[in-house]
Amino acid sequence: MTTVDSHCPYCALQCGITLEGAGGSPAVRVAPRDFPTNRGRLCGKGWSAASVLAAPDRLTTPLLRRDGRLRPAGWDEALDLVAARITAIRRAAGPDAVAVFGGGGLTNEKAYQLGKFARVALGTSQIDYNGRFCMSSAAAAGQRAFGVDRGLPFPVTDLDGADVVLLAGANPADTMPPLLAHLEGAQLIVVDPRRSATARWAVSRGGLHLRPEPGTDLAVALGLLHVALAEGCCDKEYIAARTTGVERVRRLVAAWWPERVERVSGVGAPELRRAVALLAGARRAGRGVYVLTGRGVEQHADGTATVGAFIDLALALGLPGTPGSGYGTLTGQGNGQGGREHGQKADQLPGYRRIDDPAARAHVAAVWGVPADSLPGPGRSAYELLDAAGTPGGPRALLVFGSNPVVSAPHAGHVADRLAALDLLVVADFVPSETAALAHAVLPVTQWAEEDGTMTNLDGRVLRRRRAVAPPPGVRSDLDVLHGLAIRLGQPAGRFPTSPRRVYDELRAASAGGPADYRGITWERLEAGAALHWPCPSPDHPGTPRLFTERFAHPDGRARFTATGYVGAAEQPDGAFPVRVLTGRLLAHYQSGAQTRRVPALLEAEPVASVAMHPDTAARAGLADGTRARLVGRRGTASVTVRIDADLPPGTVFVPFHFPGEQRANLFTDPTLDPVSRMPSFKVSAVRLEPDPRGEAR
Repeated sequence: MTTVDSHCPYCALQCGITLEGAGGSPAVRVAPRDFPTNRGRLCGKGWSAASVLAAPDRLTTPLLRRDGRLRPAGWDEALDLVAARITAIRRAAGPDAVAVFGGGGLTNEKAYQLGKFARVALGTSQIDYNGRFCMSSAAAAGQRAFGVDRGLPFPVTDLDGADVVLLAGANPADTMPPLLAHLEGAQLIVVDPRRSATARWAVSRGGLHLRPEPGTDLAVALGLLHVALAEGCCDKEYIAARTTGVERVRRLVAAWWPERVERVSGVGAPELRRAVALLAGARRAGRGVYVLTGRGVEQHADGTATVGAFIDLALALGLPGTPGSGYGTLTGQGNGQGGREHGQKADQLPGYRRIDDPAARAHVAAVWGVPADSLPGPGRSAYELLDAAGTPGGPRALLVFGSNPVVSAPHAGHVADRLAALDLLVVADFVPSETAALAHAVLPVTQWAEEDGTMTNLDGRVLRRRRAVAPPPGVRSDLDVLHGLAIRLGQPAGRFPTSPRRVYDELRAASAGGPADYRGITWERLEAGAALHWPCPSPDHPGTPRLFTERFAHPDGRARFTATGYVGAAEQPDGAFPVRVLTGRLLAHYQSGAQTRRVPALLEAEPVASVAMHPDTAARAGLADGTRARLVGRRGTASVTVRIDADLPPGTVFVPFHFPGEQRANLFTDPTLDPVSRMPSFKVSAVRLEPDPRGEAR
């Protein structure tokens, strides 16, 4: 038996695991190990992660579309064809006619190389990634408030000492269960329209559940901030010494007294006051207090403003940068942190540098060996890029790595139509995803246990992903694919190396001096097991597990109060679409489900999409438990199985987003974008419920 220490391929906890295999056998077993994030615990997805390695429909040969069907081809034939068609499209319509769409599950090396490939080999500004749909509002709010974005600016283990934790829009009991071990000693205040598993756990242990009407999270945050500032619960010395902008925000939230917030959100004024009293009381007593946000408050057209208001609450209480307390956001995807630091985003260069910063362009261009003025500027954000695909002036070719936007993008039917209109769609994946089914070329690539590299978890610690088994014959790494395309597009062979270690060393050089500085986080130190958080500017630097202990990242060293006025959900119910629908995750599945729907145990637990609704909601629509319902929205219609759940409020239903075809929640989700982060409004849409004429669910 051989054993390899690595990390789970799913969420940003990056739980420590040991992979056990027999010699060269592809059979692998997963065992948990005692790592700080999970301490020997795993959720069902982690325990079953090796099943995806043996998926029966695993891609092992390139596929090219011929006569309307995807048919096997050789690697040289596939890469030659893709490069030739890219060259022709660029010649005819310019470099921005070719676009790239990446993923938050790619290793740091692949994310870095993808951004470099787009801007150097293709010369295009049109690159973004699915993390735009995940972390962008929290990242934008963090940048505004603190001058830098790192999901948790403290080790996750600091939560062990918390006395009170406010969780806004987060349901870790389902989305990252091992995190609960770090919250067992805290009294929880959960802000969630649903009585989620986390809300039930909190209440059972003496915590609070603030249950706003869908889309009113910002009103709740402003009400909490009003209480903190107007009713004597704030830390005046901290505010004076470490922040700026509080007087503007004080005037803004004066209009959001708790009784008004109750009328807007449904959260009672006494509950708002009690929540702030718990937070402020623990803080004054010198105990640990944290404010944490998740996708539930972020995936809205006002997501950046909502997160900003919760950060303001943390600032008013004196939490960020105070030992034993703080603010953080719970990053979702496995490399959601590293994936947004090194060049996949439309406006970004490696090291979390801005692409419109002349000094940043000069530094990165020197590392890449190209003129700074050859680098393109910012491009379209993720949904805008997909929406423009195949349109006049939009991309005519799209390369997709590590993402499945046919299921995961909002207004998914429209997105599928746009992808079908492309002259060239190339998908690199290890299973035939719903997006791959539309492609002109599908390139089979390695997955997590078949590759070396690094990942960055939710608290900014850089981790080694280690290869445990060889990939199936015929499968190449994403780095091999990018190298093969780059040289066919005229790039020098050495500019796009295929060795993860070589790419990582170049990433370190490119990040040096940037906000996310990896220069001192060497491969050797990671191999030796060092716990290193960025920034780490030199090989003798210990890393920075806790940010903001002395100053924030703005030039004056102060954090910014940033709260703005309340608008409400972008899409409201009306007579034609009277029901609010929330979307989210299930315990058994992950993201678009392309991986977890191929794990027998997980699929058995949740085989189909369901719509959870209150019995009164079902009765009004003529529906019963186990029947099939149509959710008819302004953009599309989904057909799913009814599940009665008295814990949901009447008039609100919940649908998971992991399922394909007519079960896609994103057929009706709202693509209205946050004006700052360009995050779509995934969380709240309006539909009407109808019985599906096909009756009983399968």
